[in-house]
Amino acid sequence: MLRIMLVDDSRGETSPLKESLLEAGYDVVETTHTAAALLERVAALQPDVIIIDTDSPTRDTLEQLSFVTREHPRPIVLFTDDRANATIQAALRAGVSAYVVAGMQPERLQPILDVALARFEQERALRDELKDAQDRLAERKIIERAKGLLVQQKRVSENDAFQMMRKLAMDRNRRLVEVAQQIIDIAELGT
Repeated sequence: MLRIMLVDDSRGETSPLKESLLEAGYDVVETTHTAAALLERVAALQPDVIIIDTDSPTRDTLEQLSFVTREHPRPIVLFTDDRANATIQAALRAGVSAYVVAGMQPERLQPILDVALARFEQERALRDELKDAQDRLAERKIIERAKGLLVQQKRVSENDAFQMMRKLAMDRNRRLVEVAQQIIDIAELGT
């Protein structure tokens, strides 16, 4: 069962959205009327999904969502009446997974949450893939720099320098990038 944090700024006695969520079998772990301190509440409660129900998201709300997206990423669904393209773009930049205009009908709730979860997982996979590629590129640069230093210092070919680093890494049971970084650190100490 999905654990949901609901931010409903309607200020009404009851929240139709909360009632629909409960009827659909979701666990609403907290309902609040403001996004203030959202980051702290998300960190404490660890909900699976955040749902915002507002006429129009304020700058403060979008800022809080940005903090949550950066620190504790999770799917965010925004129900609103605001159709402005600028607001939609700002919400997407803040990390909103689903931006739903014109209210919430109970029968649409499950598909909307399914899409938000799927989109969030897709984006997370892309972010992970990008980070992995950036890490590999950074490691490759370190290895290439260390190889260049060995070519210069030992007056060997690039292939021989690479083989020297590889052997050293195997002998010391270290990753190649760790050995390369040590070579760079030693070279920088000598200058």
